[in-house]
Amino acid sequence: KMAGAAGGGGAAGAAALWSEVNRCGQNGDFGRALKSVNKILQISKDDVTALQCKVVCLIQNGSFKEALSVINTHSKVLSSDVIAFEKAYCEYRLNRIENALKTIQSASQQTDKLKELYGQVLYRLERYDDCLAAYRDLIRNSQDEYEEERKTNLSAVVAAQSTWERVMPEELGLREATYELCYNSACALIGQGKLNEAMKKLQKAEELCRQSLSEDSDVTEEDVEAELAIIHGQMAYIMQLQGRMEDALQLYNQIIKLKPTDVGLLAVIANNIITINKDQNVFDSKKKVKLTNAEGVEHKLSKKQLQAIEFNKALLAMYTNQADQCRKLSASLQSQSPEHLLPVLIQAAQLCREKQHSKAIGLLQDFAEQHPANAAEIKLTMAQLKIAQGSVTKACMILRSIEELQHKPGMVSALVTMYSHEEDIDSAIEVFTQAIQWYQQFQASHCSVFQPESPVHLSLIREAANFKLKHGRKKEAISDLEELWKQNPNDVHTLAQLISAYSLVDPEKAKVLSKHLPSSDTMSLKVDVDALENSHGATYVRKKAGKLTGDNQQKEQGQGDVKKKKKKKKGKLPKNYDPKVTPDPERWLPMRERSYYRGRKKGKKKDQVGKGTQGSTTAGSSELDASRTASSPPTSPRPGSAAAVSAASNVIPPRHQKPAGAPATKKKQQQKKKKGGKGGW
Repeated sequence: KMAGAAGGGGAAGAAALWSEVNRCGQNGDFGRALKSVNKILQISKDDVTALQCKVVCLIQNGSFKEALSVINTHSKVLSSDVIAFEKAYCEYRLNRIENALKTIQSASQQTDKLKELYGQVLYRLERYDDCLAAYRDLIRNSQDEYEEERKTNLSAVVAAQSTWERVMPEELGLREATYELCYNSACALIGQGKLNEAMKKLQKAEELCRQSLSEDSDVTEEDVEAELAIIHGQMAYIMQLQGRMEDALQLYNQIIKLKPTDVGLLAVIANNIITINKDQNVFDSKKKVKLTNAEGVEHKLSKKQLQAIEFNKALLAMYTNQADQCRKLSASLQSQSPEHLLPVLIQAAQLCREKQHSKAIGLLQDFAEQHPANAAEIKLTMAQLKIAQGSVTKACMILRSIEELQHKPGMVSALVTMYSHEEDIDSAIEVFTQAIQWYQQFQASHCSVFQPESPVHLSLIREAANFKLKHGRKKEAISDLEELWKQNPNDVHTLAQLISAYSLVDPEKAKVLSKHLPSSDTMSLKVDVDALENSHGATYVRKKAGKLTGDNQQKEQGQGDVKKKKKKKKGKLPKNYDPKVTPDPERWLPMRERSYYRGRKKGKKKDQVGKGTQGSTTAGSSELDASRTASSPPTSPRPGSAAAVSAASNVIPPRHQKPAGAPATKKKQQQKKKKGGKGGW
């Protein structure tokens, strides 16, 4: 169609241009087609068909902004009914998802193309329920070559629901003939926590992917590995969830080395490596965090993925002592999600690193008051900080203020332990009493009259009784035990405890209650002693008696009458023993304790050989000086050298003597003192 032409020659020229546009379009040469369309628009600037063709050519060439500009400029000619799909598609590709949704919804006629795009838009907006319904309708009412792609998109929606919304996925009944369907099925299984099954699905997806790509001769091994990167990334994630950190880290790094073009995949892998590193290897984490800042990442990932990445950035800033950056990131996260716990917990952790525990507790207290729904987790953190400060009683007060956890056995146990540590027995018993009363009220309001007591309730009563007995509260313990026995009169263990408690307070009552104990005959156990001793668990096995014959039998009989006497060995006497001299009666006492000990005699000096500083000699050293003897050579020694000495065995060698005439220095003494200390050679 053409809007008017200037003369016959213009009409003929326009027809030739339209033929050129048609030919280029069929050949896929949209750049050349665009030139011909522009020439047509010079002839007729408001030609609707030419404008539509121009928009399509621009879209095919990836010029979405220019295409959208053409649509908006000629909005009077290109109405929403005429160009709705093209406009919505441009907005979708430009990541203006909300605008694309409005454009689709404003279209008077919902074509199949618009419905397909509508499903994609809903998925990007994370409206998974609506998206699921849209794809079901498309699959039901469409019959063309794109059915497999629609089923793949449908399985992707189910996987997203399972992963991000924790919704139990529906059984779609799709035949997993392609690796995309297998991959999506594996993602859904990961969301359910079925990691082993998910790993098997991913292995099957890898196999199908290799088979599919091997059919194309132009595909290289690098292309195959690039296509498998997303599957391997999910495998590594499963390994990480299973605690196989080394295997996961190795696979993550292999994927990064491939340098895939998918910035979303790289961002997720980098984030997961950061979570493995935690507060270790922070330099590697700082390198990896750059991959999460790549352009376009925000359009490739879900909101929860982006949020997790931002949380990890804040934690990394804390671990690298970037306090201001940590506060900035956590404050930004809190403004985006005011009800979320992590931002305020990160801020509190940063304050604790700065030794500002009171300020951290105040921050948590304010958050708990503003968001009562999340107060329980915040108060648990506050209690932990109080314990770290040594304020155990205040921590107990915080824990007891969490009403929804007061009756839980774990909370009761923690409070009783903490109060016992503080020797506050009354408060510990009060905790038991309140928990027992809660279960009694719950039993009365939710259960029928004939319903037996809950096991948790009875267990708390028993624990309370044991605690009271341990801390001398016998009468209170007896009351609890009587209630337990009343609930189950056949419980011999409780009856035995009750009798034991009464024996300390009222022995007569204990005797009366002991009549309820079963007789010893009914309690006797029929045990095969021989079988028990010969069992694998027996620590003692009785030896089987062998046959006694001949001399052995006579010896056994003789042992019963006369016991064999053992010979007593004579003690050893000293070498100088004289039998004529009476031994000293005080010989077993130390010398100092004997009556005739007079102490050491003073005045006699012994030769102090080896004492004093190194190189010193005793009083008789002059006798050893060869220079004073007649046999010494007439020559005097060289300055600084040791004097010549005789070859006597007790003479100090020259290398151990002082140089002649040299004064005794402190240097050698200091070295001798240092020997054996921290310093070493």
